[in-house]
Amino acid sequence: MPTLIDPVASGSAATAIENRFSASALSMQEFRSHCVRRSWRLNGALGNAAKRALDIAVSASLLAVAAPMLGMVALAVKLDSRGPAFFPQTRVGRNGRHFSMWKFRSMHVDAERHKAELLARNHLDGNVLFKMRRDPRVTTVGRFIRRASIDELPQLWNVLKGDMSLVGPRPPLPSEVARYSHRDLHRLDAAPGITCLWQISGRSELPFPEQVRLDIEYIHTRSLAKDVSILARTIPAVVSAKGAY
Repeated sequence: MPTLIDPVASGSAATAIENRFSASALSMQEFRSHCVRRSWRLNGALGNAAKRALDIAVSASLLAVAAPMLGMVALAVKLDSRGPAFFPQTRVGRNGRHFSMWKFRSMHVDAERHKAELLARNHLDGNVLFKMRRDPRVTTVGRFIRRASIDELPQLWNVLKGDMSLVGPRPPLPSEVARYSHRDLHRLDAAPGITCLWQISGRSELPFPEQVRLDIEYIHTRSLAKDVSILARTIPAVVSAKGAY
């Protein structure tokens, strides 16, 4: 039974009741805070599940539809220059996990041996990324598939496997991560993607610090609606070929 309080209770008894009320209010505040945290975790779990569902549906559909074209591109790469049609490259994903990212080979097979000779002609500041507008290591077919972003299509397989997402920061090379600042490392807080904010904002024309800023902005504001918007804006960005080489 509930405790009955004498109306003429002493001041100490009244103080005890007040203390119990304060403790109860504090407990309720903590409980509400706990519920909010659970809600955020639930929303995060649901958001991640929805993002993964979108990745699987879109990547599987595109791979099925584009299969004949992918076969023709692979044949063109083989006929154009010596070497395999596909090029697996070790990249760094979420939380520093390494994985093999797949691309159509767009360079000659000895490209890495000649990279050191070309470093002085790197047009990107900061010495983290290496990009050249007229890289002599790129093959004839490679130049076309790079400009049209066709060389990235095999990464749909990485998306289907779960190594990557459709939308997220581009996965860097281990050698690039070795030069990252503490701020740059925040790019690894999310699953890497095929496209993201800086891919629709100028691509390689943007300096590296701006690429990092846009990637971190995406990570802090990501949502399923934002992913769909970025995917829709990627199509005209690919068609324009701005910053692609």
